[in-house]
Amino acid sequence: MRIGFGLPVSGSWATPERLGRVAVAAEREGYDSLWSFQRLYVGAEQELDPFYRSVLDPLVALGYAAALTETIRLGVAVVNLPFVSPTYLAKQAATLDVLSGGRVDLGLGTGWSEAEFTAAGASAERRAARTREFVAVLRTLWRDEVSEFAGEFFTVPRGRMLPRPVQEDGVQILLGGSVPAALRRAGEIADGWVSRSAHDLTQISRDVELVREGAEKAGRDPDRVRIVCRGALFRPGRGFLDGSWEKIREDVAWLGTQGVTEIFYDLNFDPSIAAPEVDADAAEERALDILHNLTPRGLS
Repeated sequence: MRIGFGLPVSGSWATPERLGRVAVAAEREGYDSLWSFQRLYVGAEQELDPFYRSVLDPLVALGYAAALTETIRLGVAVVNLPFVSPTYLAKQAATLDVLSGGRVDLGLGTGWSEAEFTAAGASAERRAARTREFVAVLRTLWRDEVSEFAGEFFTVPRGRMLPRPVQEDGVQILLGGSVPAALRRAGEIADGWVSRSAHDLTQISRDVELVREGAEKAGRDPDRVRIVCRGALFRPGRGFLDGSWEKIREDVAWLGTQGVTEIFYDLNFDPSIAAPEVDADAAEERALDILHNLTPRGLS
């Protein structure tokens, strides 16, 4: 199983210096990937968890980490596709892939916050159909000698977007989602699926089956579809990915038996680290201690 680590992108510890130190430490300790997530806007009347109040832009944060690292992969889980043009995101992701030497994983979600949809001028209607077209636009812009797309939601006139990503088949695309149709769609059209922070990981085997079912129906090899798990550590009341280092390692090993191919430890959902009022120095110290004690080298 590949093991990644969430960058400090939420709360008081999300500073340039701390982001850089965590990125460098994760690469040095043998982690496979670094991850960010998106929270575009919070409505004044919304009662969201504190770690959503202040969040860095996910691609800019990854670009900063790319400049400080050499080999570790860079993932976002996820960018909500209704809030951005696929052509614009294709350019951003391709640029990051070029500048990082081909290390980018692009997770896509469909969004859930009404305030964000309104602020972005986006529609919450027909998100499944929009997702299919969005992915198709990304593929043609990254892969085809001459790109072109004419759909219900998006139109791309004949032309070229250069430079292309360093990765031969384009930036790796991961789809989020938790309902059966979304899980099957990830297996059908994406390189993999990524779970959300609130996902019940103790039941993940049934989700893996649906992703693989979608791949099989599309004539794809289900064993080549990535199953990426956000490991939100130390979430109150969960009891999973919590407790001693040994207990967390046992939970991770068990996820591997359920079909998970990758996990990244994400402390941005730990209230003792990512809440805005938490002391930033104490948060970083705790995070680096966790990073060191859960190093992938101990799972070999």
